[in-house]
Amino acid sequence: MTAISILPVQPDEVSILAAIGRRTFEQTFAAGNNPDDFAVYLDRAFSQEQLEQELKNPDTRFYFARIGDEIGGYLKTNTGAAQTEKVAGRTLEIERIYVDEAMQGTGVGKALFQHAVGQAEAMAADAVWLGVWEENPKAIEFYSRQGFTAFGEHEFTIGDDVQRDILMRRAI
Repeated sequence: MTAISILPVQPDEVSILAAIGRRTFEQTFAAGNNPDDFAVYLDRAFSQEQLEQELKNPDTRFYFARIGDEIGGYLKTNTGAAQTEKVAGRTLEIERIYVDEAMQGTGVGKALFQHAVGQAEAMAADAVWLGVWEENPKAIEFYSRQGFTAFGEHEFTIGDDVQRDILMRRAI
């Protein structure tokens, strides 16, 4: 098996980030959402301009998981003011962790997850946390197996559709 490398996304890789971001989000959630609302979200969340702004934020980090020359997935983490919710303690948020369908089962997701936990440990965080759509039982089960427990909820909007995310936390 080829090794998985986790590397920071560079400013000149924004178009690649936008492409894998859109593709993996569609693969994961398109079937469960209204196509019009979904298109609005994709255009906003994965535009060049939006991702360039996010990359400039010193409290936000993006990483690609590479297997050889292929990008199999990506990770977005937030600390400090970049976090989507105020969570007690010194925390790191996993905002996005997505693996291309073609790379699922190769260890990419696990490598990205371990990288995020390693980031949290390196910053001496109290916990790592994330939001997961209540209608994504596969992800909820995965995170539960990794030691995460539910501690709240927040709204996540796709177009005009307001959805509920379960907030899950794991102590470091």
